[in-house]
Amino acid sequence: MPEDLDPVIHATARLRVVATLAALGEGDELSFPKLQKLLEMTAGNLSTHLRKLEDAGYVRVTKTHVGRTPATYLALTPRGRAAFDEYTAALTALLKGAGS
Repeated sequence: MPEDLDPVIHATARLRVVATLAALGEGDELSFPKLQKLLEMTAGNLSTHLRKLEDAGYVRVTKTHVGRTPATYLALTPRGRAAFDEYTAALTALLKGAGS
């Protein structure tokens, strides 16, 4: 039996966030508005899911300013990248087992 799927990542919206951030290079960040646009999520909904991912240690949220305008940048932490790798491995194992 494959490992249980990580419930923090398994929620559809959080899976989309983590998968999008995992596509970035190591050390790269994505701005909150860019991620919001890519995922077509409301700011409130995205913020809620990001908080859960941040609380789990999977996402790093960096708040700064560009001039006088607040800016928020997002990236997967090493722990988040490892959790996503484990999640995708568990899902792959589950799918392979379903076909047997």
